[in-house]
Amino acid sequence: MPVVPFPTIPDEVAWEEVLRFWGGDETALSYLGDGAAAPTLMLSEAVKALLVAALGEPAQSAPIALVEQDELVDLAWDSRPGAWSIVPFDQLEPRWKALRIDGVNALLKGLAEQEWPLRFYFGVTGERAADVVVPSVSNRDEVRLSVLVMTGVTAMVRGTAARMEQNGLLYPVEYVAEVLQSADIAHVSNEIPFAESCPPPDMNQESLVFCSDPRYIETLRHLGTDVVELTGNHFQDWGSEATEFTVRMYNQEGWVHYGGGIDLEDARSTKFHARNGNSFSFIGCNPVGPEYAWAAEGYPGAAPCDFDYMHAELERVSAVVDVPIATWQYWEFYHYEPTPQQQEEFRGMVDAGARIVSGSQAHHPQAIEFYNGGFIHYGLGNFLFDQMWSLGTRQECIDRHIVYDGRHVSTEVLTYMLEDYAQPRPMTAEERTELLTSLFAASGW
Repeated sequence: MPVVPFPTIPDEVAWEEVLRFWGGDETALSYLGDGAAAPTLMLSEAVKALLVAALGEPAQSAPIALVEQDELVDLAWDSRPGAWSIVPFDQLEPRWKALRIDGVNALLKGLAEQEWPLRFYFGVTGERAADVVVPSVSNRDEVRLSVLVMTGVTAMVRGTAARMEQNGLLYPVEYVAEVLQSADIAHVSNEIPFAESCPPPDMNQESLVFCSDPRYIETLRHLGTDVVELTGNHFQDWGSEATEFTVRMYNQEGWVHYGGGIDLEDARSTKFHARNGNSFSFIGCNPVGPEYAWAAEGYPGAAPCDFDYMHAELERVSAVVDVPIATWQYWEFYHYEPTPQQQEEFRGMVDAGARIVSGSQAHHPQAIEFYNGGFIHYGLGNFLFDQMWSLGTRQECIDRHIVYDGRHVSTEVLTYMLEDYAQPRPMTAEERTELLTSLFAASGW
């Protein structure tokens, strides 16, 4: 896999440029670095030997450095923006950004081997070859590969709901559905209860008490939703009957729900999911309130935050689950930088055992951090919500996490722009560069 340090803007390379780099072209792949000169290719001895066997010896002028495998990612980060590498698929880790080759993404399922030039085959020859023959094995076995997609704020109300009534229930997800449908686990954080008494949507609604027509569950169903987060501030807006009705709807769909529920125990308990031999746990909470939104003994709602309980749960499940996940309906900030308190509390979840910590509350994307072996995204921004009033509230992130053989190996930050109060569409290259540049700066990179 061609890789660069995570805070790099380009998403792919052309194979023809890789070959030109190998041949000593001084400007090949310069866009991975400072834009003027070719970046240094940092390789382990084993990977260089494979490349030499396939491509021949590199030109003496090609900037290539031999580095110990366990030092590669640290040295590449220290050399930003002037370094890249090629690593085996099973040696990926989230601090690398895995690059596509000629538009082909090897992180995703359905890869045709002939489409990927960095593939190598091994065999055994000799008189006793039959004694050591083993079944075909690969360091990229899709049976051991799981794709988890996580999203930000869903609130099918007000302007979003009005557009759904005008253009159809699937209008909001026209450009995002395939991403979630193709995932092994699709996560949605729906803040709003369904209610049979919900009035028709009003684009100009001033009240912040929300509900959604039960028909709108078809939108979530079309996405291939597997996991629903219920930490939202508005989950109890329409009263306990609507909240319980909503939970029953999710149960009837067979979806896992967490971070909220029919009572305190249901709301705060850890929920589990597994796909392709990889196990996941989900826990979430709402530290903000309002108080009526919180679940209690015998009452539905969002889980209030009990850090001692959550930390103990994460410590417990981290011993038996591959990827423990913690998410929040945290305080909402309309800037890219996390606050010091936000950093302290998100990091606390990683210290307790979470491998992925995600802020589902944010109406504005926030920074990313690699901390103590965990991946933190302080805020993904809106997903399906009508906030068209600023660039930041229109910018959206969808995180696609790749888990292989029990280990979180990569995350892709997919970027979208909200249009027409309801419909996220893929960002242009210029829009994506602007957002990622802002996120990376806010992340201290």
